[in-house]
This record gives sequence, structure tokens and C-alpha cells, in this order.
Amino acid sequence: MVAAIAVPSPTYSPLPSRELNSALFSASPLKAVSLPVKLNRRKARNEVRLIVAAAAGGGGRFYFNFTGFPFPLGPFLNRRTLRYEAVKDTIWLFEQEQALGFSSVSTNIRMTVIKLKSGGLFVHAPIAPTQECIQVLYQRLPCLHLVKELGCPVEYIVLPTFAYEHKIFVGPFSRKFPEAQVWVAPRQWSWPLNLPLEFFGVFRSKTLKDEDTSAPWADEIEQKVLSCPEVGIGPYVEVAFYHKRTRTLLVTDAVIYVPRQPPECISKDSLLASAKNGLAVKLLSKGKEVPEEPVVDNKTNRQKGWERMVLQILFLGPSNLLEPNASFSQMSQKLIVSPIVKTLVFSKVPEKVRDWIDRITQDWRFNRIIPAHFAAPINVSRSDFLTAFGFLDDLLGESYVAARPSLSLLFMSLLGKAASNFPPDDMRTLSSLDQFLVSVGAVKKTVSGRKK
Repeated sequence: MVAAIAVPSPTYSPLPSRELNSALFSASPLKAVSLPVKLNRRKARNEVRLIVAAAAGGGGRFYFNFTGFPFPLGPFLNRRTLRYEAVKDTIWLFEQEQALGFSSVSTNIRMTVIKLKSGGLFVHAPIAPTQECIQVLYQRLPCLHLVKELGCPVEYIVLPTFAYEHKIFVGPFSRKFPEAQVWVAPRQWSWPLNLPLEFFGVFRSKTLKDEDTSAPWADEIEQKVLSCPEVGIGPYVEVAFYHKRTRTLLVTDAVIYVPRQPPECISKDSLLASAKNGLAVKLLSKGKEVPEEPVVDNKTNRQKGWERMVLQILFLGPSNLLEPNASFSQMSQKLIVSPIVKTLVFSKVPEKVRDWIDRITQDWRFNRIIPAHFAAPINVSRSDFLTAFGFLDDLLGESYVAARPSLSLLFMSLLGKAASNFPPDDMRTLSSLDQFLVSVGAVKKTVSGRKK
């Protein structure tokens, strides 16, 4: 929830064919992430394949970005793009590394591209439009070139949230495809200055509306808007989409699935930097002695770096970065609501979030979720999705839970409460921050009680 001046990237054109053919590509399989109750390894292997664009010498990855308050979003000059095929010839995922300022904390940021029946493309949450990013699309997707003359133009570019880390790429990406329509989530805002979208390079955009049957993609993709102006300094807004043919749910930050292993797009250097015992580790070591030892490049240290990254992303100030494995194990490999989103946003407006979740699960028969961060696609059922939000029922009270029409929903609520009981020691910093923000009026207290 940050904002600052967005610096557009230089404009690139797709490379000529002879240059594209000289690019180096490699391929390796990637399994779809599944909850244990829905694990289907053979189907996962068939559904998801990884294609890494690796232009010789790292060329085509330049993107200048030094914006973001209070911390700019890295990498500042170089962003590698990876592509995954989530549904054969229909849905592709493009990922880049995104770092928090000058820290060693990184995660992946994801753009989802859906091929519509028209042959055009629906681009969800665009990422930095580096030359490599455009080149991957242009070169490797069969019948999916992002150039109008080749028959598969970008028709729609969609910003599904207010969040700065997704907003800053919409303007530069849309300039690559000026014929595309730009659609944005309602109630856009920024902080510390509430700047208009035009300041971010987004012009002539249209606003996404809740359950809009007049949207040009409505026959194939449905949408539901969560808009919560009551949260505090600015509204929390997220638009969920449902691709009917593939039964795929697209969200931005509503839920996540932390994988055991780090995403491919996070660099080795970032992982090893996080594995070093720096100041953050010394402050968050539970008083234990922190050894001063060099970090060698091996699988163990890369994994330690990933676990430390995850805990800092989820909790801001976890209890023990020196030995992160125990807390990481409790937070990984399951569908959850991020502790930050749960504490600072969803817990403030449980009625609105519950209504949004119920409408999603009642109207859409999805079996796959694609969030904008961490693992994707996630093969889950609607009941798994509901379970991740079981903590809402605690906030809404027993009368609301009892009024729900199904015993299975009540059971899922109980499972969800257990799954949302994050490690208390790790939650201490986040809880203190929440109390401070409430005390200064930056966010509001929980809005309890359903309107009669």
C-alpha cells in the first residue's frame, strides 16, 4: 500500500525474427501446486510447463525503477522474466522477481495471460514490460504472438487492485500495446499523496464493476469486486475473476500458497544475501548468539534465504530469523490468507469479506486458483478456499456461523480457524503495528455486527 512517482521504462519494439531465433531458451517441467487432499501429480505435470527466456548475456531485461514510498521496489535495473503454461494453449503465467527496497527480501510477482475465443489476450496484473518479457510472448507462444499483425493482439489490460506494486506497470505495459483497452479496479488511491491514475501513466481507462455482464469478456470471464472504504487510510479493493471454460479463479492478494522451494525467478544472489546473518537476523534471533560466518552457495543456504524472506514478507518482524524452519513449516504448503492482509484489512471488515467469499464460492465452480504472488496454479476446491477464510467466523460471532445453511460449512469454519492460528510469537510485531495504526487512526477497528 505504497505510492510514489512511477518512472516509465524505455520503449522497445519486438525483435526481428533473426534476432529472436538467436535467443537461448531452456525448458523444464513444473508441477502444479496442490493441497494434499487434491494432489494429482500426473495431471500437474501435464498442465504446467516452464519456459525460461534467457537471452544471451542477460540482454533485454533492463527496466529502470527507483520508485516506491517509503522503500522503492527492486530490482532497480534488471528483471528476468519466466513463463509457465498453466492451461494448455489457454492460460500462461509470467513471473518476475520483486524486491523490497534495498533489503534482501524478495518474492515473485505474476502476470496472467488468458487467450479469449476471439484470439485476443486478456492480461491480468501486468508486470514490467521488458524487452525480454515481450520477446517471450512474441517468440514462444503458439498462435499467441503479442503483435496484432500475427492475429493475437492484446485486447484488454486489467489492473485488479489498488496496490502500487501492480499499478506501476500498467502504464508502461499499455504503451507497448496502444490498441488494448485498459480496465482498472474502482477507488484507486495512493499514499502519501493521493495521485490520479494519469500520474502513473494510465490514460483512458475504464472502471471494473461488480458482476458486470456488459464487460466485453463477460461471456468467458466473470468478475466480483471487493471494495472496503472502511479499512482506514484508503480503501482495500480487489477484483476476482473466473474463467469459466477452465474453471480458474484469478485473485491478487486474497489468498496465497507458500511453496516449500523458492520460485525460479528469485535470483541466487538474493537468496544467499538473505541467508547472511545481518542486522535483521541479529535483532530477530531470540537472544541467541549469531555466528559470523561466510555464506557458501549451496542448497541449504538458498533454502534458508527463502525461508527468511517468507517470514519477513508475512510477518514483517518474525520472532526468530536465525532458525526460521519451524515457523516456515507452519506457514508453507497450504492455502492461507496472508497474516498482513488478514490483520490489517480483512479483520476490519469481516462482513464484506465474507459476503465476497460466499458469492465467489456459490457462483463459481472453480478447481484452480491463480494469485499474483507465491505459488500458482493451485489445484483446490471451493471448500479449501472457504477454509482459508474460517477466521472470519470468529469475528462475526456464533450467531452468524449458526445461521449458515450447511454443517459442512461449519466444519470448514472450524478447520479454517485452526489453519489461521499463526505462530503467536511471529504475530507479535504485526499485532503491535496494528494496535499502533488503530491508535493513530491510520486503520480502523474491526467493524463488528451485521446490519439488520
